[in-house]
Amino acid sequence: MKKRDKIIYWIATIWLALGMTSSGIVQLIGGPEMAKPVLDMGYPLYFLKILGTWKLLGAVALLVPRFPIVKEWAYAGFFFTASGALISHLVNRHALGEIVPAVLLLLLTAVSWYFRPAERRVPSDIQIP
Repeated sequence: MKKRDKIIYWIATIWLALGMTSSGIVQLIGGPEMAKPVLDMGYPLYFLKILGTWKLLGAVALLVPRFPIVKEWAYAGFFFTASGALISHLVNRHALGEIVPAVLLLLLTAVSWYFRPAERRVPSDIQIP
């Protein structure tokens, strides 16, 4: 792996982990400022606790060494979370300022996944019984 690719990977991965960690903590803490937009979009409040928990676990999965299959699940979860947030904001015709964080997290997920080093990938010769 080229040094440039490694730098791109770590910058994207650290920013992704920070973004998911910070938004996960905010979702777990909750509060009235989080409740109104979620309820307005038609989601139940307990959805925030589920998302917050999975975001924190996913951030840990990306940063710890080994466990490539768990990392793939974390990337998939982050992709579904960010794309779901983007679609929810677009359907509800939210302002650009509310849409940008979802787009940024979606881009960081794609960049981190694309530039991940070989030791953080699922081996292509793995045999699933």
